[in-house]
Amino acid sequence: MKSDYQPPAGGVVTAAYKPPTATGGVVHAAVFRPAVVRAQAAQPGQGPGAWYVWKCTTDGVTDGLYRPPVWIPDGQQPGAALLPSPAELAQMARKQLRLPSPTIAANPAGDQLVNLPTWMWLSGGWGPVSATASVPGVSVTAVATPTSVTWSMGDGSTVTCTGAGTPYKAGTDPKAPSPDCGHVYRRSSASQPGQAYPVTATVHWTVTWSGAGQGGTFPDMTTTGDATFRVAESQALNNGGG
Repeated sequence: MKSDYQPPAGGVVTAAYKPPTATGGVVHAAVFRPAVVRAQAAQPGQGPGAWYVWKCTTDGVTDGLYRPPVWIPDGQQPGAALLPSPAELAQMARKQLRLPSPTIAANPAGDQLVNLPTWMWLSGGWGPVSATASVPGVSVTAVATPTSVTWSMGDGSTVTCTGAGTPYKAGTDPKAPSPDCGHVYRRSSASQPGQAYPVTATVHWTVTWSGAGQGGTFPDMTTTGDATFRVAESQALNNGGG
């Protein structure tokens, strides 16, 4: 559609894209279609032409993505000039990533015990997560991969694990430490607020993208889960810690 649009003196302000809160490991982007937003007799120094802008429509979402208008002279095909670059599509895909929040699990299942090894692990949600953004003829996928977990144990200790941790199995020696993600409390939590240590697990994700023969990386992302561990004295185990 045509109008008497004039570009704002201070430039064009872009709006952010906010994707729907879909669940699951893979999210697909909206479909982009070009539309003439306005035209005028001439753009100074460029002759007759029109302003074009991409509009985004899918599944009840309209104009989810805003890109600055592009001036295209008459006779020039608008498609190539308006297509987002692979890097722009990668940004779109990254914003659509839905990373699961860590769910903390531990053994002993109830109170932890002073000098007895605590096993920690994350239940579910460990593995690559991807999202894809597409325009006609081009698709770009962003992939987030969990690489490590930093545990803040509440007693001043920090533990870094390179995976989700190993779940404790019934019948395992309770004095045996976790093979890959554990901690030993040396004092009870009786003096702490609520008589429990606040525990957080922060998952670090590397994020890469690829498509249209190109690729790259984004800054790492993190997700965090919280829990509280009550740690009790155990006279029987005090001198046999692992």
